[in-house]
Amino acid sequence: MSDTQTYIDSNIEAFQEQLFDLLRIPSVSTDSSHKKDVQKAAEFLVGQLEDIGLDNITLHQTEGHPIITAEKTPYDDRPTVLIYGHYDVQPPDPEDLWETPPFEPTIKDGRVYARGASDDKGQSFTHIKSVESYLKTDTELPVNIKFILEGEEEIGSPNLVPFINENKELLECDMVLISDTAMFGEDQPSITYGLRGLAYMEVHVQGPNRDLHSGVYGGAVDNPANVLADIISKLKDEDGVIQVEGFYDDVEPMTPEMREAYKKLPHDDEAYKKDLNLKAVRGEKGYSTLERASARPTLDVNGLWSGYQGEGAKTVLPAKAGAKISMRLVPDQEPKKIAKLFKKHVESVAPESVEVTVEEHHGGHPVVIDLDFYGLKAAAKAFEEIYETDVLFAREGGSIPIVADFKKILGVNSILMGFGLTRDALHSPNESFSLKDFHRGIKTSAKFLELLPDYAE
Repeated sequence: MSDTQTYIDSNIEAFQEQLFDLLRIPSVSTDSSHKKDVQKAAEFLVGQLEDIGLDNITLHQTEGHPIITAEKTPYDDRPTVLIYGHYDVQPPDPEDLWETPPFEPTIKDGRVYARGASDDKGQSFTHIKSVESYLKTDTELPVNIKFILEGEEEIGSPNLVPFINENKELLECDMVLISDTAMFGEDQPSITYGLRGLAYMEVHVQGPNRDLHSGVYGGAVDNPANVLADIISKLKDEDGVIQVEGFYDDVEPMTPEMREAYKKLPHDDEAYKKDLNLKAVRGEKGYSTLERASARPTLDVNGLWSGYQGEGAKTVLPAKAGAKISMRLVPDQEPKKIAKLFKKHVESVAPESVEVTVEEHHGGHPVVIDLDFYGLKAAAKAFEEIYETDVLFAREGGSIPIVADFKKILGVNSILMGFGLTRDALHSPNESFSLKDFHRGIKTSAKFLELLPDYAE
């Protein structure tokens, strides 16, 4: 065993405690009351990077939350890996569904439960520790390393793309390494080579100038909640086909080879349903569960509000109603175009009896990485050596918009080396991360850095 792998094994308990300290910081980027907490998390990571001996560590203040950069680049003739991660987290709501405090890491059955445990503090922290395993053992760092860590991923990274555009030379690299995805299964490592894009919208329906008595006005005035429900019902048909005109015009069709590759991936619909406590799965007609979840575009309501929400009954006809709706996109759909098509469709089905407004939030482009890229091959070999099994390649249904931005601005591919699992409950109560995979993640990252120069030749 190499000195770096021995160092990781010997220090894993200390690494866990350091991770737990980071998890205790409620760095919720979307909530302005946590602005100081996001800053605190950034400063914690700066301290970590300083401790392991990186150079040019800088905390860049933005109009929102800070961006951190650091590097160790001793070579002119070896690859440069830019490691990306985010230290902001989703809100813990609804907190009453958490079995343990969301910002007090709790270990149960070999997993740490806390907001951000998997998304993305735990996963991104693996790379800081893997680089440490080289710098603290006086083992030659195999490649050039750069870090970029942000605190706004969960709100669409509004300041990151401008920062990358303004700092291309600082961030120049041969590839980006990201751990913010899931493996295909427990003890079954996989590399994500495709991500869906995103168009996120908000719909508001305004009716009368105040809430009305449903007995006095019901039947005479259009109910914004009913109108919104009707609009939503017209977004997809009974076969799960999205009804927005032009929505599928640019969709890259699945080839027979792609569909055959999906059939070879291990998946059990019965186990899938059992895990989610569902009686049946349902989606776009003519596609498998895996295809629907990662290779086909979607449209889903993420939030609904209107009328009385308290205990008991209140006979009210609400004045307003609203919904948040996300669309996951596939190659070659363009988020801005889809947002315009969605807005046009909603306005076309809205009755004149109410005022309907459609707001566009953040979006991101889909991306698919060439499987022949040498960085992917080195990552696969690293997984196979640490997990002692063949690695699978799969597309994922989620979105990491910055992957497409790195490709567009820096001209480089991203290696999506995820160590999470779908059971990690990202964005949900009781988020968790396997401590075994935290350990193996650090070892895999270190092995990847070790192997990469050989694959670059």
